[in-house]
Amino acid sequence: MFLTVPHTTFRRTFRRFAQSLVVCLTLTGVATPVAAFETRAGAAWVYDLTSATLLMDKNSQTPLPPASMSKLMTLNMLFEALRDGRVTLDTQFSVSTRAKNMGGSTMFLNETDRPTVEQLIQGIIVLSGNDACVVVAEGLGGTEDNFARLMNDRAKALGMTNSTFANASGWPNPAQRMSMQDLGTLAIRLITEFPEYYGYFGQLEFPYDNRAPQNRHNRNPLLKLGIGADGLKTGHTEEAGYGLVGSATQGTRRVVFVLSGLDSTADRAQESERVVNWAFRQFAEKPIAEKGHEFAKAQVWMGDDTEVGLVAGEDISVLLPGSELEDGSAKVVYTGPFEAPITQGDVLAELVIARQDLPEARIPLIADRSIARGGLVPRLRTAFVVLKDKLEGQTGLAVSE
Repeated sequence: MFLTVPHTTFRRTFRRFAQSLVVCLTLTGVATPVAAFETRAGAAWVYDLTSATLLMDKNSQTPLPPASMSKLMTLNMLFEALRDGRVTLDTQFSVSTRAKNMGGSTMFLNETDRPTVEQLIQGIIVLSGNDACVVVAEGLGGTEDNFARLMNDRAKALGMTNSTFANASGWPNPAQRMSMQDLGTLAIRLITEFPEYYGYFGQLEFPYDNRAPQNRHNRNPLLKLGIGADGLKTGHTEEAGYGLVGSATQGTRRVVFVLSGLDSTADRAQESERVVNWAFRQFAEKPIAEKGHEFAKAQVWMGDDTEVGLVAGEDISVLLPGSELEDGSAKVVYTGPFEAPITQGDVLAELVIARQDLPEARIPLIADRSIARGGLVPRLRTAFVVLKDKLEGQTGLAVSE
């Protein structure tokens, strides 16, 4: 005798019986703790871009005076104008008296100059030119105040929720604030979205018209050390202390970091080098599985098949502390059983890998094949299983098939 269940009733019952399932896997043994890294910086953010792993977070969401590190936002606005075709590298900008009179580090521009966009990029990155920032702000926004409003609007659109701008240069102002996380987000954008311009950040010197030979050198202390450093921007004011937004590559990995609140140029140089060496030496990528590797099977209801394989959609490697390269555990997490139809490649589960002192690595797992919705017999079989489980749960008695 067959018992039929209306489809709407089945779907309600199916959802009620669906559950989150965990399949535990052992990578090897038990992990040992990671040695903590203490930085002298007042605030810090260190991120492995290749594996999207946050390595260090110290006061990273606190809005702080960014000094010249906020020039990265001015550069972002200029790079976007280049990408949109509003300007080219050869476009010339005029220099106002206001720009000429900017103090601090400058290109020593005057009102007769017509610097090109390319020269201004180099002047901002290498010379940290405050005058160059005002030229860009007035050239793109009409006035620096209006440009600051544009910067604020763009920062919100980019998800930089702890940043406000009052000027284009980072000149001290109570309304000029950025968090280390926002600076890191901005650095990643400049690296990934504008690779055609990123090379300027590694330029060692820019003797613009030989006007400031004492100011022609890039202030980034890591560029000449042979540790893979290739950008981005230093900053210093009395209120902010000494800071650096930096990035370096070694092998297949890229690390982005932000430090602020250091006491001197020497402290900035030493601490930045320490952070880079720690990030690359303490952590390494470990291959976990090749594309197509099956981690688990999951039950399928209402389909031509009763099971689907949960497999890696691509080769999987994960960043681990050096002490865990031979240790660790993982689990497959999903909500099932799954109702057919299922299409090959559908994301059905996650491989969750625990890491000492790091966030869990969460990697999507996909269906290994397509499973069509079944005919009458699979649907009846599923309905019977649902009712059987329901009755057993209510009565505590086993139901014979």
